[in-house]
Amino acid sequence: MEIDKTTLSDLSLIDTEGEFSVFHHLNLCRTIGGRDQLFENFKRPLKSIEEIEGVQQTLQTILKNLELWPNQISNGSILMIEKFYQTSFELIPKNPSNLSAYSYKLFNRADFSMVEYSVGHSFDFIKGMKLLVKIFMTTQSPAPLKKLLGAIEIILQKEEFTIIEKNNKAANLSIAQQLELGHFLKYQFKRNMQELLNCYSQLDAWYGMALAVKEFHLNFPKLIEIDRPFLKAKGLYHLQLNNAIGYDVTLDDQSNFLFLTGANMAGKSTLIKSVGTAVFLAHIGMGVPAENMQLSCFDGMLSNINVMDNLLEGESYFYNEVHRIKSTVQRISDGRKWLILIDELFKGTNVEDAMKCSTTVIKGLLKMKKSLFILSTHLYEIGDELKSFPNIRFSYFETIVKEDQLFFNYQLKEGISNDRLGYFILKNEGVVELLEKL
Repeated sequence: MEIDKTTLSDLSLIDTEGEFSVFHHLNLCRTIGGRDQLFENFKRPLKSIEEIEGVQQTLQTILKNLELWPNQISNGSILMIEKFYQTSFELIPKNPSNLSAYSYKLFNRADFSMVEYSVGHSFDFIKGMKLLVKIFMTTQSPAPLKKLLGAIEIILQKEEFTIIEKNNKAANLSIAQQLELGHFLKYQFKRNMQELLNCYSQLDAWYGMALAVKEFHLNFPKLIEIDRPFLKAKGLYHLQLNNAIGYDVTLDDQSNFLFLTGANMAGKSTLIKSVGTAVFLAHIGMGVPAENMQLSCFDGMLSNINVMDNLLEGESYFYNEVHRIKSTVQRISDGRKWLILIDELFKGTNVEDAMKCSTTVIKGLLKMKKSLFILSTHLYEIGDELKSFPNIRFSYFETIVKEDQLFFNYQLKEGISNDRLGYFILKNEGVVELLEKL
């Protein structure tokens, strides 16, 4: 699924600078390499149902065996192994006798300590990798997992590792055996070790994803093989909200445009981001924050949420809104399946202009039956002109005023909101009174 940097930012999917991104929220990997691979997985959503289901099945397999995941592989071990290959040593003897091994230890104390420590971590890492192959390499293993484990299995078929199979820990090895294993790892196994580390990064990324599915009670969506866009979710909520109220959302080629209205804080932006986040997670093989969800495989997703002006280029907010819409229309005119998320069109111009521009854009987008659209707006008046189009749905979030207090139930209702609460909020917050006293 294609997704650009703007959409990734709008939905706060992989903003690594802050602690509030979806990536940060779901990163339960055990190692830095796993985290980095998870980040790559986020940057490249999958393009086919086969790929998506392969990852889903891999995560489900890991979930069934979480308690068996080897604990001898740690981030510290991997960092130590990497340091081992970056450090220069006095030549480690290849086939040392007990005497020459003791001599190396005696006359190269610092080097020997480093070799001993590194061999211990490498021993644990290789033992853990062998255990992963033993646990997960079965005839029923999903294709992505089987392919990765097959590559690991080939790399580990070294006669030199027989000693690892015969011993429970590196401390059981003699000095000569430690040096002999250290020589092999340092001078003959470096490229293979890097391949193993890369393989484990992917395994750890999948492990972290599986753990997040369990930790946050996510459910795997059903991908439907269909040549038209489709999305149906029950109890959908935003991943990062506590005690969130779920939405029921259905969009298809017969009703592919959701026209969303309601007051500020009523839930419009949250709904848009909830849908975008769930569709994104579905396309990396993750579970989604919904009771259940069915969807087609989308070719791409674009958003228009947090448009900014550009002072250096002298570009206004409105100009950048127009540019984003133009870019979106150009990209989705290819006849493929897109999900388009728009939060408040044309905020950068006057109301009359915004209404005319918004109506023109929406009427144009309604011609595109191969894509799904969710658009929120405060321009309630333009809804009447759009009711003649059969493929548009109107929903709103209700706001209740009771005893001068606002109450939001965050429930979607059919129709167009008629809330006019701006002045009420201004007055309720005491701003009107302050101004009157000036």
